[in-house]
This record gives sequence, structure tokens and C-alpha cells, in this order.
Amino acid sequence: MKFKTFVASMVTVSTALVLAACGSNSNSSSGEAKTLNLSTTAPLDTIDISKSTGYGQTGNVFESFYRLGKNGKPTAGLAKSGTVSKDGKTWTFKLRNAKWSNGDPITAQDFVYSWRRSLDPKTASPYSYLFSGVKNADQVASGKLMPSAVGISAPNKDTVVVKLNRPIAYFKVLMAYPLFGPQNEKVVKKYGKKYATKAEYQVYSGPFKIKGWNGTNDTWSFVKNNQYWDKKVVKLNKINYQVVKSNNTGYQMYQQGKLDLTPLSSEQVKNLKSNKDFTTYPYSLVRFLMYNFKDNNPVNKKALNNRNIRLALSLSIDRNIVTKKVLGNGSTLPTGFVATDLAHDPSIGEDFAKQQAVKNTVEYNPTLAKKYWKQGLKEIGEKQLTFNLLSSNDEADSEQLTQYLQSQWTKELKGVKINVTNVPDKSTTSRAQEGDFDIYLSHWGGDFNDPMTFMQIPKTGTSYNYGKWSNNDYDQLVKNAGDRDANNGNKRWNDLVSAAKIVNKEQAITPIYQQTTAYLQKPRVHGVIHNTAGTQWSYKYASVD
Repeated sequence: MKFKTFVASMVTVSTALVLAACGSNSNSSSGEAKTLNLSTTAPLDTIDISKSTGYGQTGNVFESFYRLGKNGKPTAGLAKSGTVSKDGKTWTFKLRNAKWSNGDPITAQDFVYSWRRSLDPKTASPYSYLFSGVKNADQVASGKLMPSAVGISAPNKDTVVVKLNRPIAYFKVLMAYPLFGPQNEKVVKKYGKKYATKAEYQVYSGPFKIKGWNGTNDTWSFVKNNQYWDKKVVKLNKINYQVVKSNNTGYQMYQQGKLDLTPLSSEQVKNLKSNKDFTTYPYSLVRFLMYNFKDNNPVNKKALNNRNIRLALSLSIDRNIVTKKVLGNGSTLPTGFVATDLAHDPSIGEDFAKQQAVKNTVEYNPTLAKKYWKQGLKEIGEKQLTFNLLSSNDEADSEQLTQYLQSQWTKELKGVKINVTNVPDKSTTSRAQEGDFDIYLSHWGGDFNDPMTFMQIPKTGTSYNYGKWSNNDYDQLVKNAGDRDANNGNKRWNDLVSAAKIVNKEQAITPIYQQTTAYLQKPRVHGVIHNTAGTQWSYKYASVD
């Protein structure tokens, strides 16, 4: 999720999809049996891939060079082959014979046009940061160069060549992200300002196309795209979407046989854990605290720049209580700010999360917390501190978490007072960007299966480093991983582990838990691919009994 706001980076999670078979009775017609009903907690915000902040749904109607298959691995997409030069800086993609949903051929120039459009500052793409590392991409995005300068070209209609500033170890999996897919310039120009404002003002490159979306409604459908190059493997004829904001409503629909899969609230999980239909889907999303190292309040600035104070705040949190009792939804304990089960050591296969761990940083240790707190207060010459805790009330767990933190810190740390500000997402993000907070309850979900998707958060000078933490050693290690050691898998890995340990040792970011969403799911739904990062849900191979 990197350069998007933390809230935006979670869109594909917070709008978690609920799968269900339409016509749940056994005597459903064959047409109904090939229809899936999906619910989502929020309306679809855009179908313009340059402007989207998540592709949990639309990854099924748009396709790039690759698609994400099982376990986050890139599988066949619009490219029939992709090769990389020895120095890792030039990728050449050969396109298969594919068409847009309106029958137009998908050409190499469609990719060139799409990348230039997404990077054009006039487009204001919230994900333009993901192009960083492509030749001239940063300069184009900042308006210093024209879009035509970006390092992508089309030598012929079937060939796309991408030039990089440096090797990017995760480039292939990144190319499965719909953002990097093609756009039909003829269609964009035909509709002008209307482009992608309604389903019919768009064309689609993926297994499905959208019907019935007018930009604001709470219902729409995906229907099978019969122009799709691999349509023979697509079993579903239709996917219906409906906004269902309440877990209780979803559960009732499930009980009535109208849904085959529905997400559960923490309270529901406690009551339904033993249900035979109970299941969980993990996600590489970590809920964490950001500290304001440039706080406008001089006392709090001094306090939050003190490592002992930050360690005390972290070690006072009983994460077992948070995950098992406050949440109770299957969410897990973090080892650091990078998610578990996101990436594994190329030489021994060990989880990055295990290697990043630093002892006595995220464990519950109230005795040590009190020691650090007392020491920190002495170092900054204060006896009492008052912090404002900022969070979004659009997040389902915010009230529970902020209440817990307020109570726990007040109980464990003598002389601390916590004021909580729970406001809507937009206001939260605005305040965070402006540095108007002491401590910010935020989160980050991986865009792709590589530690770098998290490592870019604390880099000096990035727009999403709201707390303005800065560490030269950290910056250098991340830089080394991105250029000097980019072609050496083991060295690059060690750079990233060392960098993560700095963040965790310093508690520059304090992780609280890693998200898992619990569901009830009936056995009639098959073939849904779920990944922990990037486009989490794929229905290309889905079917319903």
C-alpha cells in the first residue's frame, strides 16, 4: 500500500467482499447456479484504473501483463511471455492475441498510453508512486518531465519494452497489478469527462465486464466478458454486487440462504467459531501506531522522540488481549511492522516477519514498560504527559482499540493522559498529512508480496511518512536493497531485514495486530483465489454448485 494514504491502502480490505450463490436452493436453474452474489461494505468508488485506490473487485474486470494466481504468484495475463535483461533493467513483454470487451484489439500502445496517463500529474493517480523505479517515472509524476518521457515503449503492436532505473526484484508480481494494465485511448477520448463515470463508458480487459453501475448506486453486476482471451476457463456467467453495511444483515442473509459467504464481526466470531461453516481469510495488513516526531507541541515532540517513551507505550499493550478479547476475530500477533506470511528468505525459506523481530519491543511486559517510562520522563524532564490519539471512526475496530489503549496506558503508565479523536476517514487523513496528531492509529496493507511494500512507509521524505521519522541508516539500507544489491537476492534480503530491525528496535512504528477476517462460508462456492496482498480476490476460476 505504500504511497497511498493508509486508509486508501486498505480499501480492498475494508470493502471486504462477501461471496454468495444466487439461487441458493438446490433446485436453482443452471443460469442461477452460474451466478454469484457478492456483498461489499461500501459502494464502488471508481472504475478508472488510473484513479482507483484498490482493485479488490475491479481486478476481475481489468488485466495487466499477468494476473495473481494462488499464493500471490503471477500467472498468465495479457502477456504470453516476459523476459528481463541480465542487468535487470529492461523488461520485454510479448502480448497475446487479446481483445477489449468492445472487440478492439489490445495493443502494446494501449499499455504505453495507460502508463503515461496514470503518471500525468493532471490525472492525480493516488497510486502513481508504484511506478517509482521505472525510468523517468518520478520526474513525470512530479511534473518535471512530459509523460512521453516515461520508460515504456511499443516497438510494434505486440511488444512492450519497459526501462527501469534499477532492477526491481518484485517487478513481475507488480506487473499483475491492474494499475499497470492497458487503457483504450480511443475510448478515453470518445467519452472525455464521462469516461469511466458509468459502466458503459468503459471497456474491459479481464474475465468480466461491469453492467449497471452509474457511479453512485449500491448495486451493480459483473458479467462474463466473451471477448476475454481465456474465456473458456471462466465458469460464472454473472456476479451481482450489493452494498451490505451491517454484519448482522449479512448473517441474516446467510441464514436465509441468500449468501454463501459473509464476514463476521468480533461478537459474531465469539458465537460462531464452532460453526462448521466458519473460516478465516488472512491479509497482509498491519494495524499500528505512528508517532509524530515533528509534533507542534514542544513537550510532546520531546517525548515522542524519546525511544524509552515509545518502548513504554508499546510494551504496555497486551496484544493477546487485543486479538483474542478486544477483537476476537482471528487476527494475529505481529513481530514487527512488516506483515507475517508476506515474503520468505530466498535461501532458507524463513518468514521475513520472524527475522525482523527484535526482543522486548512488541511483547507485553508491563514491568519493563514502567521502567522505560520512568526513565524516559526523567530524560525529558517531565512528570506528566497528555497525548492525543487520532483514529478513523470509519474503521470497525477503532472505538474498541482506542478505548483499550486509553485504558491500558492510563493503567500502566503513571502520569499519562490520553485524549481520543475519532473522526471520519477524510478528516483523519487530512489531519495526519498536516501533522495534526500526537499518536495516529493507522494501518497498511501490502500491495505485493515483498517486504518493500512496507519498507517504504518510514523512509525519509515520503508523503505517507506522516510522523516524519527519519534514520539515515534505515534509508541507506533500503536504498541498497533497491539498487546496489537489487540483483543479489540474499544481500537484498539482508538489507531489508537489517532495515526492519532498526524500525522495530526504535519502535518508530508500533504494530498492534495483523488482520484476519472471519467468515461463514458454505461449501457450494469453489475456485475462489484469495491472496494476502495486492488484488486479494479473483473469480476467474470460481464456480457455484
